[in-house]
Amino acid sequence: MARTPIWKSIAAALTAEIGEGHYRPGDKLPTEAALARRFGVNRHTVRRALAEMGARGLVHARRGAGVFVAAQPTDYPIGRRVRFHQNLAAAGQTAERQVLRLETRPADAREAEALTLETGAPVHVFEGLSLADGAPLALFRSVFPAARFPGLLAALEETRSITAALARAGLDDYTRASTRLTAQGATATQALHLRIAEGAPVLRTVSVNVDPAGRPVEYGRTWFAGDRVSLVVTPE
Repeated sequence: MARTPIWKSIAAALTAEIGEGHYRPGDKLPTEAALARRFGVNRHTVRRALAEMGARGLVHARRGAGVFVAAQPTDYPIGRRVRFHQNLAAAGQTAERQVLRLETRPADAREAEALTLETGAPVHVFEGLSLADGAPLALFRSVFPAARFPGLLAALEETRSITAALARAGLDDYTRASTRLTAQGATATQALHLRIAEGAPVLRTVSVNVDPAGRPVEYGRTWFAGDRVSLVVTPE
């Protein structure tokens, strides 16, 4: 007769308690030690149960802080002005960005077309991880014409804000010219950064931002964890 693994039973019990409202979105779960005592198992068994729940997007771990119930999906407006920090502040969440890559390199054909540059023209690349209340929300890659914004990388490294960095470069306003949205499965690397299972749904946006004269200033791609965000298309 098949026997249910203990870690699966623990995951099922905790999942049921979350569903019944014993632990609400944002709540911290008991420590591994406390859960081990409660279920009469070792911490490794508890850790496996929590990892399985994390792979399903039910909980997420914060290094040094513990394991938390995943928040409700964040409403993220997509309109003429898309501003990461402002969008999260409007949702009552704290925004944070981790820098993964800052470099200047030749533009590939797709980037050059989006930014109306020659293929191989220098572009600045800003890659990073966007977090909401400490939980990974999205991976992003933004590409800018280097000749127009020579000091942009230093400003991005200091501010970690595209809006603030462009303002330092002399561009006080920019708007969204186009956004394309598709769904796909997370790659192994994306899953690692977003703390989701490989193959879990992600929402990819491909966008172009322009200055007031209509000249492209940013070509961006963003991969949102599918169960953590609701992309809301706002009227023009």
